[in-house]
Amino acid sequence: MRGDLNGKMLRYNKNLRKCSRLLRENMTEAERLLWEKIRGKQLKVYQFYRQKTIGNYIVDFYCPKAKLIIELDGGQHYNPEGKAKDRARDGYMKDIGLRVLKFSDKEVFNNTQSVLERIWGSL
Repeated sequence: MRGDLNGKMLRYNKNLRKCSRLLRENMTEAERLLWEKIRGKQLKVYQFYRQKTIGNYIVDFYCPKAKLIIELDGGQHYNPEGKAKDRARDGYMKDIGLRVLKFSDKEVFNNTQSVLERIWGSL
């Protein structure tokens, strides 16, 4: 367990640690772009973590103070299997008290400021 949710530790699958580390080392271009804008407490001094393991999932970005997850969706998220996995993940996060904001990679590239404003409004 690691992280904090109202004084409770977030559960996570230890078997995903290696995968999480690899994802951090090999971020997509959209993830890299957004990370440059939110890292280092740039938004309202809120700390974000990237490729954070929560339960049996690895989320793109997580802000514990705001109980907020940010997911960037590339092409694999739009097929039936990807949509089903996303619904399961989002349901789990909601059940443990977290909110999920989703953006397409295209949104991040074409409307970065708008994406940042939505995140800002959710903090």
